[in-house]
Amino acid sequence: MKIVLAYSGGLDTSVAIKWLKEKYSAEVIAFCADIGQEENFQEIAEKAAKTGAKSIYIEDLKEEFVKDFVFPMLRANAVYETGYLMGTSIARPLIAKKQIEIALKEGAEAVAHGATGKGNDQVRFELTYYALKPDIKVIAPWREWEFDSRSSLIEYAEKNRIPVQATKEKPYSIDRNLFHISYEGGILEDPWNEPPHDMYTLVVPPEKAPDRATYIEIEYLNGNPVALDGEKLSPAQLLSKLNKIAGENGIGRVDIVENRYVGIKSRGVYETPGGTVLQIAHKAIESITMDRELMHLRDSIMPKYAELIYYGYWFSPERKTLQKLIDETQKNVTGIVRLKLYKGNCVVVGRKSPYSLYNQELATFEKDTIYNQKDAEGFIKINALRLRTIKRFND
Repeated sequence: MKIVLAYSGGLDTSVAIKWLKEKYSAEVIAFCADIGQEENFQEIAEKAAKTGAKSIYIEDLKEEFVKDFVFPMLRANAVYETGYLMGTSIARPLIAKKQIEIALKEGAEAVAHGATGKGNDQVRFELTYYALKPDIKVIAPWREWEFDSRSSLIEYAEKNRIPVQATKEKPYSIDRNLFHISYEGGILEDPWNEPPHDMYTLVVPPEKAPDRATYIEIEYLNGNPVALDGEKLSPAQLLSKLNKIAGENGIGRVDIVENRYVGIKSRGVYETPGGTVLQIAHKAIESITMDRELMHLRDSIMPKYAELIYYGYWFSPERKTLQKLIDETQKNVTGIVRLKLYKGNCVVVGRKSPYSLYNQELATFEKDTIYNQKDAEGFIKINALRLRTIKRFND
Protein backbone atom coordinates (compact mmCIF):
# COMPACT_ATOMS: atom_id res chain seq x y z
CA MET A 1 0.00 0.00 0.00
CA LYS A 2 1.22 3.50 -0.87
CA ILE A 3 0.28 6.47 1.30
CA VAL A 4 1.05 10.12 0.49
CA LEU A 5 1.47 11.99 3.78
CA ALA A 6 1.18 15.77 4.08
CA TYR A 7 4.48 16.20 5.89
CA SER A 8 5.73 19.28 7.72
CA GLY A 9 8.62 17.83 9.67
CA GLY A 10 6.84 18.75 12.89
CA LEU A 11 5.87 16.55 15.81
CA ASP A 12 2.65 15.03 14.48
CA THR A 13 3.76 14.14 10.97
CA SER A 14 7.21 12.96 12.07
CA VAL A 15 5.59 10.41 14.36
CA ALA A 16 3.02 9.64 11.64
CA ILE A 17 5.62 8.29 9.21
CA LYS A 18 6.74 5.56 11.59
CA TRP A 19 3.18 4.88 12.79
CA LEU A 20 1.77 4.53 9.25
CA LYS A 21 4.53 2.14 8.26
CA GLU A 22 3.88 -0.07 11.26
CA LYS A 23 0.07 0.15 11.25
CA TYR A 24 -0.53 -0.35 7.53
CA SER A 25 2.72 -2.02 6.43
CA ALA A 26 2.78 0.81 3.95
CA GLU A 27 5.20 2.64 1.74
CA VAL A 28 5.01 6.26 2.93
CA ILE A 29 5.63 9.09 0.47
CA ALA A 30 6.20 12.36 2.30
CA PHE A 31 5.05 15.58 0.65
CA CYS A 32 6.12 18.96 1.99
CA ALA A 33 4.70 22.16 0.49
CA ASP A 34 6.91 25.23 0.55
CA ILE A 35 4.37 28.00 1.07
CA GLY A 36 6.75 30.40 2.75
CA GLN A 37 7.41 28.84 6.14
CA GLU A 38 11.13 29.61 5.71
CA GLU A 39 12.47 26.24 6.82
CA ASN A 40 15.48 24.22 5.73
CA PHE A 41 13.80 21.88 3.28
CA GLN A 42 16.97 19.87 2.76
CA GLU A 43 16.93 19.04 6.45
CA ILE A 44 13.21 18.23 6.28
CA ALA A 45 13.84 15.84 3.39
CA GLU A 46 16.71 14.17 5.24
CA LYS A 47 14.60 13.89 8.38
CA ALA A 48 11.73 12.29 6.48
CA ALA A 49 14.11 9.74 4.96
CA LYS A 50 15.69 8.93 8.32
CA THR A 51 12.24 8.59 9.91
CA GLY A 52 11.25 6.03 7.31
CA ALA A 53 9.74 7.77 4.27
CA LYS A 54 10.26 5.86 1.02
CA SER A 55 10.52 9.10 -0.95
CA ILE A 56 9.78 12.80 -0.45
CA TYR A 57 8.42 15.60 -2.61
CA ILE A 58 9.32 19.22 -1.82
CA GLU A 59 7.16 21.58 -3.90
CA ASP A 60 7.67 25.35 -4.11
CA LEU A 61 4.09 26.65 -4.10
CA LYS A 62 4.64 30.20 -2.83
CA GLU A 63 3.57 32.05 -5.97
CA GLU A 64 0.56 29.78 -6.55
CA PHE A 65 -0.39 30.14 -2.89
CA VAL A 66 -0.48 33.94 -2.94
CA LYS A 67 -1.81 34.44 -6.49
CA ASP A 68 -4.51 31.75 -6.61
CA PHE A 69 -5.54 31.44 -2.97
CA VAL A 70 -4.57 34.46 -0.83
CA PHE A 71 -5.34 37.18 -3.37
CA PRO A 72 -8.83 35.86 -4.27
CA MET A 73 -9.61 35.79 -0.55
CA LEU A 74 -8.33 39.35 -0.10
CA ARG A 75 -10.46 40.55 -3.02
CA ALA A 76 -13.44 39.60 -0.88
CA ASN A 77 -12.08 41.35 2.26
CA ALA A 78 -12.73 38.01 3.96
CA VAL A 79 -12.53 37.87 7.76
CA TYR A 80 -13.79 35.05 9.95
CA GLU A 81 -15.69 36.21 13.04
CA THR A 82 -13.84 38.80 15.12
CA GLY A 83 -10.66 39.26 13.12
CA TYR A 84 -9.12 36.04 11.83
CA LEU A 85 -7.69 36.56 8.33
CA MET A 86 -7.58 32.76 7.81
CA GLY A 87 -3.91 32.18 7.05
CA THR A 88 -4.11 28.51 7.98
CA SER A 89 -7.53 27.97 6.42
CA ILE A 90 -6.48 29.21 2.99
CA ALA A 91 -3.31 27.11 2.88
CA ARG A 92 -4.92 23.72 3.44
CA PRO A 93 -6.80 23.37 0.12
CA LEU A 94 -3.62 24.07 -1.84
CA ILE A 95 -1.62 21.50 0.13
CA ALA A 96 -4.39 18.91 -0.24
CA LYS A 97 -4.73 19.65 -3.98
CA LYS A 98 -1.04 19.05 -4.60
CA GLN A 99 -1.16 15.96 -2.38
CA ILE A 100 -3.85 14.43 -4.58
CA GLU A 101 -1.80 15.23 -7.68
CA ILE A 102 1.16 13.34 -6.20
CA ALA A 103 -1.08 10.42 -5.21
CA LEU A 104 -2.29 10.17 -8.81
CA LYS A 105 1.25 10.38 -10.14
CA GLU A 106 2.54 7.71 -7.73
CA GLY A 107 -0.49 5.45 -7.99
CA ALA A 108 -1.06 5.74 -4.23
CA GLU A 109 -4.21 4.27 -2.75
CA ALA A 110 -4.36 6.62 0.25
CA VAL A 111 -3.49 10.06 1.58
CA ALA A 112 -2.86 11.03 5.19
CA HIS A 113 -2.49 14.17 7.28
CA GLY A 114 -1.40 15.10 10.80
CA ALA A 115 -4.46 17.13 11.82
CA THR A 116 -6.17 16.27 15.09
CA GLY A 117 -9.70 14.95 15.46
CA LYS A 118 -10.73 18.11 17.31
CA GLY A 119 -9.68 20.75 14.84
CA ASN A 120 -10.64 22.37 11.56
CA ASP A 121 -7.72 21.16 9.47
CA GLN A 122 -8.93 17.57 9.28
CA VAL A 123 -12.10 18.88 7.62
CA ARG A 124 -10.23 21.20 5.25
CA PHE A 125 -7.84 18.50 4.08
CA GLU A 126 -10.46 15.82 3.65
CA LEU A 127 -13.13 17.92 1.95
CA THR A 128 -10.49 18.84 -0.63
CA TYR A 129 -9.36 15.22 -1.04
CA TYR A 130 -12.90 14.04 -1.70
CA ALA A 131 -13.76 16.99 -3.95
CA LEU A 132 -10.78 16.20 -6.21
CA LYS A 133 -10.69 12.39 -5.96
CA PRO A 134 -13.94 10.99 -4.51
CA ASP A 135 -12.65 7.40 -4.18
CA ILE A 136 -9.40 8.19 -2.34
CA LYS A 137 -8.76 6.41 0.98
CA VAL A 138 -8.12 8.92 3.77
CA ILE A 139 -6.10 8.09 6.87
CA ALA A 140 -6.16 10.46 9.85
CA PRO A 141 -3.71 9.06 12.45
CA TRP A 142 -5.00 11.32 15.25
CA ARG A 143 -8.39 9.60 14.96
CA GLU A 144 -6.83 6.15 15.13
CA TRP A 145 -3.61 5.97 17.09
CA GLU A 146 -3.13 5.33 20.77
CA PHE A 147 -1.58 8.70 21.58
CA ASP A 148 -3.93 11.03 23.43
CA SER A 149 -1.90 14.24 23.73
CA ARG A 150 1.06 16.13 22.31
CA SER A 151 2.98 15.19 25.46
CA SER A 152 2.55 11.49 24.66
CA LEU A 153 3.71 12.16 21.09
CA ILE A 154 6.82 13.89 22.43
CA GLU A 155 7.55 10.90 24.65
CA TYR A 156 7.13 8.53 21.69
CA ALA A 157 9.40 10.69 19.52
CA GLU A 158 12.09 10.79 22.20
CA LYS A 159 11.85 7.02 22.73
CA ASN A 160 12.21 6.35 19.00
CA ARG A 161 14.86 9.02 18.45
CA ILE A 162 12.64 11.09 16.18
CA PRO A 163 13.95 14.70 16.33
CA VAL A 164 11.21 17.30 16.90
CA GLN A 165 11.15 20.99 17.86
CA ALA A 166 8.20 20.78 20.28
CA THR A 167 9.07 20.27 23.92
CA LYS A 168 7.14 19.80 27.13
CA GLU A 169 8.22 23.32 28.13
CA LYS A 170 6.90 24.88 24.89
CA PRO A 171 4.16 22.56 23.69
CA TYR A 172 2.09 25.05 21.72
CA SER A 173 1.45 24.31 18.05
CA ILE A 174 2.89 26.61 15.36
CA ASP A 175 1.75 26.87 11.74
CA ARG A 176 3.59 29.21 9.40
CA ASN A 177 3.26 30.25 5.78
CA LEU A 178 3.86 33.37 3.72
CA PHE A 179 0.57 34.89 4.85
CA HIS A 180 0.75 34.33 8.61
CA ILE A 181 1.95 32.44 11.67
CA SER A 182 -0.53 30.85 14.08
CA TYR A 183 0.02 29.71 17.65
CA GLU A 184 -2.44 27.37 19.37
CA GLY A 185 -2.69 24.85 22.18
CA GLY A 186 -0.52 24.13 25.16
CA ILE A 187 0.13 27.15 27.33
CA LEU A 188 -2.25 29.24 25.18
CA GLU A 189 -5.28 27.13 26.02
CA ASP A 190 -6.17 29.30 29.04
CA PRO A 191 -7.73 32.38 27.35
CA TRP A 192 -6.89 34.51 30.42
CA ASN A 193 -3.13 34.08 30.03
CA GLU A 194 -1.18 36.59 27.98
CA PRO A 195 1.00 34.92 25.34
CA PRO A 196 4.71 34.76 26.28
CA HIS A 197 6.63 37.74 24.90
CA ASP A 198 9.25 35.53 23.26
CA MET A 199 6.69 33.53 21.27
CA TYR A 200 6.18 35.98 18.41
CA THR A 201 8.21 35.77 15.21
CA LEU A 202 7.09 38.28 12.57
CA VAL A 203 5.66 41.25 14.47
CA VAL A 204 7.56 43.28 17.05
CA PRO A 205 5.66 44.61 20.08
CA PRO A 206 4.16 48.01 19.14
CA GLU A 207 6.00 49.66 22.03
CA LYS A 208 9.31 48.53 20.49
CA ALA A 209 8.45 49.63 16.96
CA PRO A 210 10.27 52.68 15.48
CA ASP A 211 9.36 56.11 16.86
CA ARG A 212 9.08 57.47 13.33
CA ALA A 213 6.18 56.59 11.01
CA THR A 214 6.77 54.63 7.81
CA TYR A 215 4.85 55.68 4.68
CA ILE A 216 4.20 53.20 1.89
CA GLU A 217 2.22 53.13 -1.36
CA ILE A 218 0.48 50.05 -2.72
CA GLU A 219 -0.72 49.94 -6.32
CA TYR A 220 -3.77 47.87 -7.25
CA LEU A 221 -4.94 46.46 -10.57
CA ASN A 222 -8.40 44.85 -10.76
CA GLY A 223 -8.45 44.26 -7.02
CA ASN A 224 -4.94 42.78 -6.73
CA PRO A 225 -1.83 44.49 -5.34
CA VAL A 226 0.83 44.66 -8.06
CA ALA A 227 3.43 47.14 -6.81
CA LEU A 228 4.90 48.42 -3.56
CA ASP A 229 6.38 51.92 -3.50
CA GLY A 230 6.42 51.97 -7.29
CA GLU A 231 8.23 48.64 -7.65
CA LYS A 232 6.39 45.95 -9.61
CA LEU A 233 6.57 42.66 -7.71
CA SER A 234 5.23 39.14 -8.07
CA PRO A 235 2.47 38.20 -5.60
CA ALA A 236 4.81 36.26 -3.30
CA GLN A 237 7.54 38.90 -3.49
CA LEU A 238 5.11 41.70 -2.66
CA LEU A 239 3.64 39.88 0.34
CA SER A 240 7.08 38.89 1.63
CA LYS A 241 8.37 42.46 1.45
CA LEU A 242 5.23 43.84 3.05
CA ASN A 243 5.47 41.29 5.86
CA LYS A 244 8.86 42.68 6.80
CA ILE A 245 7.83 46.34 6.68
CA ALA A 246 4.59 45.83 8.60
CA GLY A 247 6.17 43.47 11.11
CA GLU A 248 8.88 45.98 11.94
CA ASN A 249 6.13 48.52 12.70
CA GLY A 250 4.26 46.22 15.07
CA ILE A 251 1.30 45.58 12.76
CA GLY A 252 -0.63 42.33 12.46
CA ARG A 253 -0.99 40.64 15.87
CA VAL A 254 -4.39 39.31 16.94
CA ASP A 255 -5.43 37.18 19.91
CA ILE A 256 -8.94 35.75 19.52
CA VAL A 257 -11.26 32.97 20.60
CA GLU A 258 -12.97 31.50 17.55
CA ASN A 259 -15.64 28.91 16.87
CA ARG A 260 -14.23 25.84 15.16
CA TYR A 261 -16.36 24.04 12.59
CA VAL A 262 -16.61 20.97 14.82
CA GLY A 263 -18.26 23.06 17.55
CA ILE A 264 -15.36 23.77 19.92
CA LYS A 265 -14.23 27.24 20.92
CA SER A 266 -10.51 27.67 20.40
CA ARG A 267 -8.04 30.38 21.33
CA GLY A 268 -5.68 31.34 18.54
CA VAL A 269 -2.88 33.91 18.41
CA TYR A 270 -1.94 35.07 14.92
CA GLU A 271 0.65 37.23 13.19
CA THR A 272 -0.49 38.49 9.78
CA PRO A 273 1.53 41.66 9.12
CA GLY A 274 1.40 42.01 5.33
CA GLY A 275 -2.13 40.62 5.14
CA THR A 276 -3.40 43.16 7.66
CA VAL A 277 -2.01 46.03 5.61
CA LEU A 278 -3.40 44.60 2.36
CA GLN A 279 -6.83 44.20 3.92
CA ILE A 280 -6.87 47.87 4.92
CA ALA A 281 -5.41 49.09 1.63
CA HIS A 282 -7.87 47.08 -0.46
CA LYS A 283 -10.86 48.54 1.34
CA ALA A 284 -9.40 52.01 0.79
CA ILE A 285 -9.06 51.66 -2.98
CA GLU A 286 -12.54 50.12 -3.14
CA SER A 287 -13.98 53.10 -1.27
CA ILE A 288 -13.40 55.38 -4.27
CA THR A 289 -13.87 52.89 -7.12
CA MET A 290 -16.87 50.72 -6.21
CA ASP A 291 -20.51 51.66 -6.57
CA ARG A 292 -22.35 51.80 -3.26
CA GLU A 293 -24.92 49.09 -3.93
CA LEU A 294 -22.35 46.81 -5.54
CA MET A 295 -20.11 47.20 -2.50
CA HIS A 296 -22.96 46.56 -0.08
CA LEU A 297 -23.98 43.45 -2.00
CA ARG A 298 -20.42 42.08 -1.94
CA ASP A 299 -20.10 42.92 1.77
CA SER A 300 -23.34 41.09 2.52
CA ILE A 301 -21.95 37.81 1.17
CA MET A 302 -18.52 38.17 2.77
CA PRO A 303 -19.43 36.37 6.04
CA LYS A 304 -20.70 33.37 4.08
CA TYR A 305 -17.67 33.40 1.80
CA ALA A 306 -15.30 33.58 4.80
CA GLU A 307 -17.19 30.78 6.51
CA LEU A 308 -16.79 28.56 3.45
CA ILE A 309 -13.03 29.07 3.50
CA TYR A 310 -12.75 28.57 7.24
CA TYR A 311 -14.80 25.38 7.10
CA GLY A 312 -12.82 23.95 4.18
CA TYR A 313 -15.14 24.36 1.18
CA TRP A 314 -12.65 26.06 -1.15
CA PHE A 315 -13.42 23.65 -3.99
CA SER A 316 -17.18 23.72 -3.46
CA PRO A 317 -19.50 25.01 -6.22
CA GLU A 318 -20.89 27.69 -3.89
CA ARG A 319 -17.44 29.16 -3.13
CA LYS A 320 -16.55 29.17 -6.82
CA THR A 321 -19.82 30.89 -7.68
CA LEU A 322 -19.36 33.55 -5.01
CA GLN A 323 -15.80 34.10 -6.25
CA LYS A 324 -17.09 34.89 -9.74
CA LEU A 325 -19.44 37.50 -8.32
CA ILE A 326 -16.68 38.98 -6.14
CA ASP A 327 -14.22 39.14 -9.02
CA GLU A 328 -16.81 40.86 -11.21
CA THR A 329 -16.94 43.67 -8.63
CA GLN A 330 -13.17 44.17 -8.86
CA LYS A 331 -12.87 45.21 -12.51
CA ASN A 332 -12.33 48.88 -11.71
CA VAL A 333 -10.63 48.44 -8.33
CA THR A 334 -7.44 49.97 -9.67
CA GLY A 335 -5.28 52.74 -8.26
CA ILE A 336 -2.83 53.63 -5.51
CA VAL A 337 -3.24 53.74 -1.73
CA ARG A 338 -0.87 55.59 0.59
CA LEU A 339 -0.60 54.31 4.16
CA LYS A 340 1.07 55.42 7.37
CA LEU A 341 2.46 52.64 9.58
CA TYR A 342 3.21 53.56 13.17
CA LYS A 343 3.49 51.42 16.31
CA GLY A 344 0.87 48.82 15.49
CA ASN A 345 -1.40 51.16 13.54
CA CYS A 346 -2.01 51.16 9.80
CA VAL A 347 -3.77 54.33 8.70
CA VAL A 348 -4.92 55.22 5.20
CA VAL A 349 -3.71 58.73 4.34
CA GLY A 350 -4.35 58.86 0.60
CA ARG A 351 -6.03 57.09 -2.29
CA LYS A 352 -6.35 57.81 -6.02
CA SER A 353 -7.63 55.98 -9.08
CA PRO A 354 -8.30 56.58 -12.78
CA TYR A 355 -11.70 54.96 -12.10
CA SER A 356 -12.51 57.04 -9.05
CA LEU A 357 -16.21 57.67 -8.44
CA TYR A 358 -15.36 60.35 -5.92
CA ASN A 359 -16.47 63.77 -7.22
CA GLN A 360 -15.03 66.61 -5.21
CA GLU A 361 -17.49 69.09 -6.70
CA LEU A 362 -20.39 66.95 -5.44
CA ALA A 363 -18.86 66.18 -2.04
CA THR A 364 -17.76 69.73 -1.21
CA PHE A 365 -19.34 71.78 1.56
CA GLU A 366 -18.55 74.87 -0.46
CA LYS A 367 -20.72 76.34 -3.21
CA ASP A 368 -21.30 74.10 -6.23
CA THR A 369 -23.34 74.16 -9.44
CA ILE A 370 -24.10 70.42 -9.69
CA TYR A 371 -26.27 69.47 -6.73
CA ASN A 372 -29.55 71.20 -5.92
CA GLN A 373 -30.03 70.81 -2.16
CA LYS A 374 -33.77 71.43 -2.47
CA ASP A 375 -34.07 68.06 -4.25
CA ALA A 376 -33.34 66.32 -0.94
CA GLU A 377 -36.74 67.32 0.45
CA GLY A 378 -38.72 65.14 -1.98
CA PHE A 379 -36.21 62.31 -1.60
CA ILE A 380 -36.66 62.30 2.17
CA LYS A 381 -40.46 62.54 2.04
CA ILE A 382 -40.74 59.61 -0.39
CA ASN A 383 -38.50 57.48 1.83
CA ALA A 384 -40.43 58.54 4.94
CA LEU A 385 -43.82 57.66 3.45
CA ARG A 386 -44.03 54.15 4.91
CA LEU A 387 -42.79 55.36 8.31
CA ARG A 388 -45.51 58.04 8.43
CA THR A 389 -48.14 55.51 7.39
CA ILE A 390 -47.11 53.01 10.09
CA LYS A 391 -47.15 55.72 12.74
CA ARG A 392 -50.80 56.51 12.05
CA PHE A 393 -51.84 52.95 12.94
CA ASN A 394 -49.64 52.73 16.01
CA ASP A 395 -50.93 55.83 17.81
